[in-house]
Amino acid sequence: MGLTGTKVLVLAVVAAVVLFLATVLLWPRLARGGWRAVVGRVGLLLVTQVALFAAVGLAANRSFLFYGSWADLFGQEQDMGVVVDHDGTGSKDLRVVGKQAMDVPGGGRPEVGGQIQKVVVAGERSGIVSPAYVYLPPEYFQKEHAGRTFPASVVLTGYPGTAENLIKGLKYPRTAYEQAKRGRMQPMVLVMLRPTVAPPRDTECVDVPGGPQTETFFARDLPKAVSEAYRVGREPRNWGFMGNSTGAYCALKIALHHPDRFAAGAGFSAYYRAAEDVTTGDLFRGDDRLRRRADLLWSLDHLPQGRSSFLVTTSLKGEDNLRGTREFVRKVKSPAEVSSITLESGGHNFNTWNREIPPGLVWMGGKLSAG
Repeated sequence: MGLTGTKVLVLAVVAAVVLFLATVLLWPRLARGGWRAVVGRVGLLLVTQVALFAAVGLAANRSFLFYGSWADLFGQEQDMGVVVDHDGTGSKDLRVVGKQAMDVPGGGRPEVGGQIQKVVVAGERSGIVSPAYVYLPPEYFQKEHAGRTFPASVVLTGYPGTAENLIKGLKYPRTAYEQAKRGRMQPMVLVMLRPTVAPPRDTECVDVPGGPQTETFFARDLPKAVSEAYRVGREPRNWGFMGNSTGAYCALKIALHHPDRFAAGAGFSAYYRAAEDVTTGDLFRGDDRLRRRADLLWSLDHLPQGRSSFLVTTSLKGEDNLRGTREFVRKVKSPAEVSSITLESGGHNFNTWNREIPPGLVWMGGKLSAG
């Protein structure tokens, strides 16, 4: 039974409930004196607490996918990646290291269910090397679409997140597959990774003076490498950027500052000013100009706005970005465009984002064009 499976979680919850009831029922018998009774009471409390914490831990891991398997949890996942040549790849900056089938009907055949490829991207300008996943829709493998060029969107997790969260927890590939199959959006390539491309540091997708050139990696290196490796267009109208939390800030920031590279940016539960804390270190090295530029609300007021389209999300109860989101919407001016999703309630979590991602993908598909 897998670490993230339903059976494991159900068994852990049942065990916790049974042990709790056993403690209640057996406590009168163990209330008398003597070392055996004391040991019994300690033992019951201990195993009940362990079962309870195990159930809570499994539930949290299932929601946030900190660990993908038992081997991953116990540090036994040590196998190195196997290099697999990618047919038709013409990019020296992107190498395919694995392929996996989609968990959809007929997913074993790429032309039916599409495919997820694990890749390593080497930034030509930034010097950053980062793993990523690329979702290719079924149409990419179909003969009738052999000459077709597809639109693409970069998809980022929050910090410190893992790229696997985008596949397992937030279900981007499956959602894109389902929405396209229902005719609600065009087939689209997804390039999925985490914003932490210089781990463990949170660089907030900025070019750090004397440090990681993260903005350059996402804005220039990544689209170039993907367009050279896959049948993805190279024009701004072919590219979007989306993400949640830190990834949402990055998506809006990159689309706002690089309308010559990206036509659209979607931020699920975004904040609008670069974080500066122990995880980021000194991002700006005293350069107030860079600090102001990393404030998206300041940028909307003081920098030219291009033709990018933006989607922002919030909730009336549960999110702390409601005020900032409304201010962002108010400050976007033509030729830029802005749309929003406001839930009645929803916290900063996977459940909320899974309610926003399907319409968000449809929105993104409508803003990009193929070829």
